[in-house]
Amino acid sequence: MKQVQIPKRLTTALVNSLTAGVVPRVGLEHITVGRRAEVASILQDMDNIAAGGAAFRLITGRYGSGKSFLLQMIRNYAMDREFVVADADLSPERRLVGTKGQGLATYRELMMHLSTRTRPDGGALESILQKWIAGLQQEQMQSSGLRPGDPQLLEAVELRIYAVTAEMQNLVHGFDFSKVLAAYWSGYKLGDDERKAAALRWLRGEFPTRTEARKELGVGVIIDDDNWYDYMKLWAEFAVRIGYKGLLLFIDEGVNLYKITNSISRQSNYEKLLTMFNDTMQGKAQYLGIYLGGTPQFVEDERRGLFSYDALRSRLMDGRYSSGARRTYTSPILKLDMLSHEEIMILLQKLRGIHALHFGYEARLSDEQLIAFMQAAVNRLGAEELLTTREVVRDFMDVLHILHQHSELTFEELMGERELEAAAAGARGHNEEKDELDDFLAEFEL
Repeated sequence: MKQVQIPKRLTTALVNSLTAGVVPRVGLEHITVGRRAEVASILQDMDNIAAGGAAFRLITGRYGSGKSFLLQMIRNYAMDREFVVADADLSPERRLVGTKGQGLATYRELMMHLSTRTRPDGGALESILQKWIAGLQQEQMQSSGLRPGDPQLLEAVELRIYAVTAEMQNLVHGFDFSKVLAAYWSGYKLGDDERKAAALRWLRGEFPTRTEARKELGVGVIIDDDNWYDYMKLWAEFAVRIGYKGLLLFIDEGVNLYKITNSISRQSNYEKLLTMFNDTMQGKAQYLGIYLGGTPQFVEDERRGLFSYDALRSRLMDGRYSSGARRTYTSPILKLDMLSHEEIMILLQKLRGIHALHFGYEARLSDEQLIAFMQAAVNRLGAEELLTTREVVRDFMDVLHILHQHSELTFEELMGERELEAAAAGARGHNEEKDELDDFLAEFEL
């Protein structure tokens, strides 16, 4: 089989990430298997969003099933298609709403990870604004023949900027958003770095009080826990007006909403989720896609999951005819099954080649040995349904590292050692249980 050539920086990212059991940020196209129907459905979402629509999807699957991988892969696809993207993981400190600013913390995390094709690693806020201004200057110079530094050029660019901001003033919070964009342009034009920095701080949600915002920017509002989502809708509108296709938000670890112990706080977060769902489904948001990852329990638990909130349950439940094998991929919930054995085999073959390419050796594991590795994983866990892709990949990378670093060791010897260790551990566990039972019986003289 001909070895695909992959740049060293990508093989490094892939090997390091997969060894640690985390999803790589780059190079995912080299290890992608399966998920064709899910990806095709979301690519259709992107077409709809670029045409002025919106999308909301819950991507569910148990731990290790590939939710985070799919979200990251879609994120990369979106940047290649000229979308602005932002991603964040929910946590006890980051929710959709909260009494201690947890919603604003999520907004700040999203803005910190704001990314584009030319800035894929986050921190793209200022580069987006600079690219916009530079693009307007270039257009004016080409159309009018004006030269850099000409006062007329600055006036023409300013007119274009105010035309964009004027379009947004009729949107919710659009007036203040436009005023801050104008403040950034003013700082850019005058070389006032402090004014530019203040505008960026406001746009990132970093102003603590309205008083401070009014003093530095002449704006009487700030982005806070209650209104942060409205500003995400504004960012989507603005992104399109300056040349992008739209804005996609990737929010993972939705299970942290399920874990909120206070029922009132949990319901408040579900209510905010309902607002986001309704906006995207009913046409109240444009050029915006929201993708939320979570476990099936987070969604389907009728005691404290999303299905405990009747308004969400009625919107998210499968239709009568789409359950079972005849699944649709257009519903709000995309349920990820575990990869099949055939798909995992293809993945192991890809990893075998990437590891050999990265470390510069000739891959020596055969397909038969890969099958033996998979069978050992199934036997160790005791049931095929317990086999997660994450566990298989992490263990396989471990095997590749050991065999590469200990060239005298064969695959069969390594697997045999692990089987003996597992058997010994099982025997120790059995003996410990027997000793505990003997102690219990002796205590009661039975």
